[in-house]
Amino acid sequence: MRFADTDPLNRTRFPADPWALVEGEFGVDDMGRTETLFAVGNGYLGLRGNVEEGRDGHMHGTFVNGFHETWPIRHAEEAFGFARVGQTIVNAPDAKIIRLYVDDEPLVITEAEIMSYERRLDFRLGALSRRIEWRTPSGKRVLITSRRMTSFTDRHLGVIDYEVELLDADAAVTISSQILNRQDGRDEYRSGVTEVPGAFDPRKAEMFTERVLQPRVQRRDGGRYMLGYQCTNSKMAISVGALHSIETENEFTETGSIGDDLAKHIYRVRAQKGVPIRITKLISYHTARKVPARELVDRCDRTLDRGAEVGLSELFEQQRSWLADFWARSDVEIDGQPELQQATRWNLFQLAQATARTDGGGVAAKGVSGSGYGGHYFWDSEIYVMPFLSYTAPIVARNVLRFRQRMLDAARDRASELNQRGALFPWRTINGLESSAYYAAGTAQYHIDADIAFALCQYVAATGDEDFLARGAIDILVETARMWEDLGFWRTNADDVFHIHGVTGPDEYTTVVNDNLFTNVMARANLAAAASAVDNLQVNDPESHKKLIERLGVTPAEVASWRRAAAHMHIPFDAKLGVHPQDGAFLEKELWDLEHTPDTSLPLLLHYHPLVIYRFQVLKQADVVLALFLQGDKFTTEEKLADFEYYDPLTTGDSTLSAVVQSIIAAEVGYHELALRYFRSALFVDLADLHHNAADGVHVASTGGVWAGLVSGFGGFRDHNGRFTFDPRLPDGWDRLSFRLTLRGSRIRVDLTADAIRFEIEVGEADAAVPLQVRGEPVLVTAVAPVTVPLDGHGARRVGAPTMQNVRGARRADGTLLTASIPTLSLDVDEAEAAAVFD
Repeated sequence: MRFADTDPLNRTRFPADPWALVEGEFGVDDMGRTETLFAVGNGYLGLRGNVEEGRDGHMHGTFVNGFHETWPIRHAEEAFGFARVGQTIVNAPDAKIIRLYVDDEPLVITEAEIMSYERRLDFRLGALSRRIEWRTPSGKRVLITSRRMTSFTDRHLGVIDYEVELLDADAAVTISSQILNRQDGRDEYRSGVTEVPGAFDPRKAEMFTERVLQPRVQRRDGGRYMLGYQCTNSKMAISVGALHSIETENEFTETGSIGDDLAKHIYRVRAQKGVPIRITKLISYHTARKVPARELVDRCDRTLDRGAEVGLSELFEQQRSWLADFWARSDVEIDGQPELQQATRWNLFQLAQATARTDGGGVAAKGVSGSGYGGHYFWDSEIYVMPFLSYTAPIVARNVLRFRQRMLDAARDRASELNQRGALFPWRTINGLESSAYYAAGTAQYHIDADIAFALCQYVAATGDEDFLARGAIDILVETARMWEDLGFWRTNADDVFHIHGVTGPDEYTTVVNDNLFTNVMARANLAAAASAVDNLQVNDPESHKKLIERLGVTPAEVASWRRAAAHMHIPFDAKLGVHPQDGAFLEKELWDLEHTPDTSLPLLLHYHPLVIYRFQVLKQADVVLALFLQGDKFTTEEKLADFEYYDPLTTGDSTLSAVVQSIIAAEVGYHELALRYFRSALFVDLADLHHNAADGVHVASTGGVWAGLVSGFGGFRDHNGRFTFDPRLPDGWDRLSFRLTLRGSRIRVDLTADAIRFEIEVGEADAAVPLQVRGEPVLVTAVAPVTVPLDGHGARRVGAPTMQNVRGARRADGTLLTASIPTLSLDVDEAEAAAVFD
């Protein structure tokens, strides 16, 4: 696990501003990281934080959610049912570029003499601004200021505001504003991403070798430019437009040109000292699966016209107003912790940038900030992002669920291909088809069905939106329950027991196993939820129930079979060790000694063959521990403690999905210092590049997990089937933690201190009343007055952290000893250490 025990940021370069990420000096060695950190997006359109002047960079990226190319997956050895079609997000034509020349000297920021520099991503304004003073080779001082945003109110619109001023002398200034197809075209400098020859990393996107974007439209009308393309294989179309205007009292001329892969609008200015030149560039992107590029160009025209009519000042004001509402719903305040406060708001802002205007699309693992994981959608959305949305932005949560609902037919086809009834959602996808070439850690993760069902039920419990179920979303519950009931099987001994075999849980270091605990626990919840939903629909909305029967042919006997399977689901438990085995055979393996594994061997997936990893008790990410969180009402306090102490020393944290879950359960069972360490690691995973891949884009699931770590971990909030409870665990040294939850239409502010928790309805009906529980005691929060509940401490306080010594030396049920080792031919340890390792 990569811990961030102290503030990991250079505060000279990145000062702690509570409402912005500020960079005080440009860094050449970590451009990939800062391109991600300073990206702007709205869930549909994302612009990486490249400098406007282009040229040097790690990846000059512009991404549109869901815009992808397909390619045939070529397996070394074919088998029936393998994924056939790969999908990869396309680097859309880049409209960020504004090249600057002063007396024909180009501004190349990595080479230029920069007298002063500041870049600011403002979380309240929703804009990236930059201010630099450049001294040209001839000694002239030039001030360049810029602003950039992607609109939250018009998801197809982006804005670049670029101003140049000569400070001490006149000069000839040339400004070349461009649109460049970086996916296929090559400019006169450089294009693409820096790749290390021979480097292997499955977290990165696939690279295309053939042309992706086929030119369809090129159009110029004065300062307005349009480029339209169609993807070679997926046939998706995209158009990008740019509209230019200039404000200056200097004399100037303008020219332009356009080709298949490059459009340029050039201003030549006789710039006088102290007389600014201001360029406004409105940009628009539209994509579609079946609409031709020429029609998308018309849509871009309308978007640009609308933006020009509104005007620059109003566009930025609309952005500020949208974010004021976002923060009113979503802000989390940590008193007395300025570095943590800034990092928290950066993470929450990334959630807005990844989800706000998906508008019925999915939430990719990297949002629209980078090409990591090929732009695919995983279970990340449902388990890590959806809770934030369900409790702070219900309409966005509903849209994400509608995206899965529209995928249901393809999921039915996939289940049929794998000889199952019901529906099986793809493990990783963009277009609804399975795109995971490695089935063992992909398709075998059947738990995604239960994860989607869990997110749906959580949304309905949080919002009371039963109508969403009645209008067709209940089909998700029905078809996933059918899959589980068909996939599992019965064994009869003293009792009837329902088993699920041949699946992979969240921990991808253990694959294709029997009775994975997480899968069984989540499938049990899925089956029970489906049965209850159908029964409730029959009682509360007979007409919708009738339509359901007509649509899907659900029978009372089938519903009863789901309930019976849930009631008899096998939940593995080892009485000798006192823990829940991760799967039926997990405890039979030997332990991987992580305490003596060098950091240079992490992540394990980049240094060991999967078969080596699969033979050991070692976890990529929390698996059983995640079940303890999501289905916490199904485990006792003693079971949670025992399971956490067993699995925590075995968890590498190679996945960024792990630390937040470990933090939440560590807090619950009393490892308060460890909980804070895990939380800080998640909080800074991108800001400090703790996993060395922030250049590929924001870890969106981790940002959602940061919210959960604060609200569910330290705030102690749980929602089990619509029963809202609190059991806080405020870290030592924290004066106050404050957050908001939208429950059944009422927005509740929660203020937590060392000795009390306070609830206040900020927004809601005059007669609003929300029932809660605080440590088992009922609390009714009404709009009349706030409610304060005294607290007697924050749970048990355990010192330190579980270690391998908690596990090594214990005996299995058959009496055999658990031993720990590292699978390597030579270890960089002395003989004494070796003896300790191979005990």
